[in-house]
Amino acid sequence: MRTINRAIIALLSAALMATLVIGSTATPASALSASKATKVLKKAASLKGTPYKWGGTTRRGFDCSGYTRYVFKHVLNRNIGRVVSQQATKGHAVKRSSKKRGDLIIFVRGGRKYHVGIYAGAGRIWHASRPGVPVKKERIWTSAYRVRRL
Repeated sequence: MRTINRAIIALLSAALMATLVIGSTATPASALSASKATKVLKKAASLKGTPYKWGGTTRRGFDCSGYTRYVFKHVLNRNIGRVVSQQATKGHAVKRSSKKRGDLIIFVRGGRKYHVGIYAGAGRIWHASRPGVPVKKERIWTSAYRVRRL
């Protein structure tokens, strides 16, 4: 009986370890499919010109995290959180050199996450940047950012 119990425990332990290893290495490497990334970027682009509004989460006005939240909720039905610090914990960290279209770009200053946009490719992001500037696509202006893949 003890031999059977030990065998069962060993088998369950091995299965659990395999699940943890496979789950932790397979998921981060996978990006949005090309079609989903295209849909995310189409939705992001469709909001071009929407005014910046502090705390904004609708087409009447967005702040940076309200904009990214809106896009991912409407395209992928994913709730990625309301503020940058929440969004910075979603998905998986990816090296800057491995970023792909549709990834979140989280800007950091002094260890503080202060801004977020959606990677559009070719070193550019879609974002709601600041008061007086509507949603637009522009070049990433700093190397102080992190990448999150949903």
